[in-house]
Amino acid sequence: MDEIKQMSEDVLKVAKNLGASAAEAELSLSIGQNVSVRMHEVENIEYNRDKGMSVTVYFGQQKGHASTSDLSSQALKDTVAAACNIAKYTAKDEFCGLADANLMATDIQDLDLHYPWDISVDEAIEIAKECEAAALQVDARITNSEGASVSTGTGFFAYGNSHGFIGGYPSSRHGISCSVIAESDANMQRDYWYSTARAKEDLQTAAEIGRIAGERTVRRLDARKIKTCQVPVLFEAPLASGLISSLVSAISGGNLYRKSSFLLDSLGKQVASPLLNIYEDPYIKKGLASSPFDNEGVATTARQLVKDGVLQGYVLSSYSARKLGLKTTGNAGGNHNLMVQSGAYDFAGLLKEMGTGLLVTELLGQGVNMVTGDYSRGAAGFWVENGVIVHAVEEITIAGNLADMLKTIVAIGNDVLTQGSKQVGSILIERMTVACE
Repeated sequence: MDEIKQMSEDVLKVAKNLGASAAEAELSLSIGQNVSVRMHEVENIEYNRDKGMSVTVYFGQQKGHASTSDLSSQALKDTVAAACNIAKYTAKDEFCGLADANLMATDIQDLDLHYPWDISVDEAIEIAKECEAAALQVDARITNSEGASVSTGTGFFAYGNSHGFIGGYPSSRHGISCSVIAESDANMQRDYWYSTARAKEDLQTAAEIGRIAGERTVRRLDARKIKTCQVPVLFEAPLASGLISSLVSAISGGNLYRKSSFLLDSLGKQVASPLLNIYEDPYIKKGLASSPFDNEGVATTARQLVKDGVLQGYVLSSYSARKLGLKTTGNAGGNHNLMVQSGAYDFAGLLKEMGTGLLVTELLGQGVNMVTGDYSRGAAGFWVENGVIVHAVEEITIAGNLADMLKTIVAIGNDVLTQGSKQVGSILIERMTVACE
């Protein structure tokens, strides 16, 4: 860790000696292993050992950037020289430059992000086989497998800039996943499940992941089409995070200053149902998106992003903030652990609350226009009547407008999943158009 921090400092010194008025550098090292099996046989064993350095230099309002995977002393010097040379040929941009010095993180907490998993290839193979076997045992109609995998990875990185900021920390991320195929009357369906965490102890067990993957696959058999209609739509928790991602994208600096967002000038305004409350917390121990500072060294802060459906803040880097005449929110590189407040309903309760409508468990294609908010996605899931799942459905399209969808959220479940940077339960939308393809 100290070594790569020192390398960052050395890179910044080279940039200064070459005449750069400001500079920033990031160095990273990562190692990992991924093992996959399919139909009880080992399919892939992969190792990765990556390293890299990227440097950005500023000559006044001119910017140059270069990167390398060679961390030898001479290669680092050559890369800085290349960035300086590039800067001389770029146009001036009054908004570029380092984040303000007074915003740099000074209290860098240990967020408990580093839990190496000392697992041999043979042990990983056994776990993957156990996971796949659990899925195949769920039902005789599961006839094939796309495989199960066990991955583990650790990394170290350091970021520094010419304000005198140097910070970095180690981190880890591990995962287990499984995907299987079921068949019935010439109809085939696939589904999957996975778990990811900083520490192996926080992963779901291999048997549990396999069982869930198998159950999710079998329930999709004998899917039917439905008639075009307008009904309530329930986005299952793994997909509900996508709705939150679309909201975050719409309030992110790049889309705002380019005026390519359906939520322009929405600060302090009602953008969603009063049920929607989103809190950003960068300081969750073991959090998958926790960090004491962002990609510019700016101290991260816990804050309310949406309160009772009213937008409390944007998601900005220093560059996008300057373009908008605002202040960075410490989100260079993305958001940090968005926590969506749950309601009283569990998943079964949400189905009952919906009554008759569509439960969506898979989305296909992009189909989201960030400028207008128009939303149209291919989908699959289940038709629900009187709060009970009746049959699987496929080859349908769901359509609406994100602005309307967010404002017509009628329930948010407490079936929260922790599989990424957003933690949210299933979301029930009052009404959308469901059409057969």
